Amino acid sequence: MVAKMATLKNKYQKEVAPALMKEFGYGNVMQAPRVARVVLNMGLGEATANPKIMETGIYTLTQISGQKPVVTKAKKAISNFKLREGLGIGVMVTLRGERMYEFLDRLISAAIPRIRDFKGVSGKAFDGRGNYTLGIKEQLIFPEVDYDKVEKVKGLNITIVTTARTDAEGKSLLRHLGMPFRN
Repeated sequence: MVAKMATLKNKYQKEVAPALMKEFGYGNVMQAPRVARVVLNMGLGEATANPKIMETGIYTLTQISGQKPVVTKAKKAISNFKLREGLGIGVMVTLRGERMYEFLDRLISAAIPRIRDFKGVSGKAFDGRGNYTLGIKEQLIFPEVDYDKVEKVKGLNITIVTTARTDAEGKSLLRHLGMPFRN
């Protein structure tokens, strides 16, 4: 049985890598930047007061990513926030390989166009080393999330980690993959 390759991975190998090699003058295909991993993070600070929010956060990230998220815990106690050390305050998932390309494909083609009043994502959210972070205000833009099972609309951060050395290389990689930048 032959596994079906993710369409975005196929596009990277056939179109994007050669285009990046030509654009930046690389001699070897291994020098071309590629997506290393995608990290989805959802902060659930209200879970200290309402533990059910943690369950909905886990459900949401499982539906969006296709794998079970890890619960992130507080490193130290802060009494003003009613926070104890070791208390769950968020969930995160790291996607690699086929799941990563599958998620990026769904993000670019299905989820981002569903954002209200969408004019493109900011091209300034790079970290200086070619990695891009995108903030989503509501998880309901993903078609996999069942609206009835969501107790509270929450946002999430999507970090796309690349092997690019500069922001220009990372932005070019994501633009070739289909990320709709406005600037």
